[in-house]
Amino acid sequence: MVTDYKKFDLFGKTLIQKVDFKPPFQFAFPVAEQACFLYMLRGEIEYRSEDDQLKIEDKRSLLLNCMASGQQIQNNNSESNGEIIIVTFHPDILKKVYDKEIPTIFMPNNQVTNQNKKRINNDFLIQKYIEGLLFYFENPSLVNDEILILKLKEIILLLSQTQDAENIQVILSQLFSSTTYSFKQIIEANLFLQLGIEELAQKTNLSISSFKREFKKLYDDSPANYIKSKRLERAAELLIATSERITDIAFDCGFNDLANFTKSFHERYQQSPTNYRLKLKEE
Repeated sequence: MVTDYKKFDLFGKTLIQKVDFKPPFQFAFPVAEQACFLYMLRGEIEYRSEDDQLKIEDKRSLLLNCMASGQQIQNNNSESNGEIIIVTFHPDILKKVYDKEIPTIFMPNNQVTNQNKKRINNDFLIQKYIEGLLFYFENPSLVNDEILILKLKEIILLLSQTQDAENIQVILSQLFSSTTYSFKQIIEANLFLQLGIEELAQKTNLSISSFKREFKKLYDDSPANYIKSKRLERAAELLIATSERITDIAFDCGFNDLANFTKSFHERYQQSPTNYRLKLKEE
C-alpha cells in the first residue's frame, strides 16, 4: 500500500518519483521504451520477472529497462515500511536534453547479451546524489526544468563511472537498439570469457535453474561440463597453433586460475599443457 507519493515531471513525463509504502506493496512496470534506476532508501523490495527474482535491500539499487513484460516489485512479508526513489530514462527526453549527442553509456557495445537488469553497487557519490533529491522533495518550490535536467545528467554521469558501468551500458543501450540474441548466440559469444554460470544466466535473462534447464535441452549437457570441455579443446588447439605463454592461453580460454587450468587439462588429456605442446610438436 502506498502511503505517500511525490514526483517531478520533465517535458510532460515523470522523471523522478519518491514512493513511501507499507506491506503489502506491489507495482507492475508497464511495458514501455524507458529504463528505471530504483534506489531503496528504506526497507526492502523484491524484484520479480517471469523467470527471475532479486532482493533489493536498504541503500541498494536496481537498474532495469521496461521493454519486457511481467516485471514488478513487491513487498508482502516485511513488517517495516519502505521508501523508494525512482529515476526514469525516456529516450525522447534524453535526445532533447543532449541535443542528439547521446552519451556513450547509451550506445551499444560489442557484448552479446540480453541482460535487462542489474543490481547496482552504490558508491558514496550515488548516495550523495540521492540525498540531493530528498532535499528537492522537501523543497519542491525550488525545482524547475533546468534543475531536473542537471539531476538527470548527474545520475547518468555517476552511473557511467561506477564499477558496474559495462553492465549498465548494456541495459541503457537497449533504449536505442532493440537487438536481441538467441540463447545459443549468447553462449557461443561468451564461451571463452572469464564468466561463471551465474553471470551467463544473467546475460540470458534467466534464473540459474531455468538457465541450466534450457542449456541441458539445447546442448544435452550441463553448463559446467560443456563449457569446461570447450575451453579445454580451445586451449589444446592454441597450444599447438601458437607460441603464446600457457598462462595467457589459459586466461584467453576463460580460466581465471592457472593451477585449475593445469589440473583440468591433465584430467582431460592425461598430461600437462607443457608436455602436450612438446609431444605434438615433435610428431
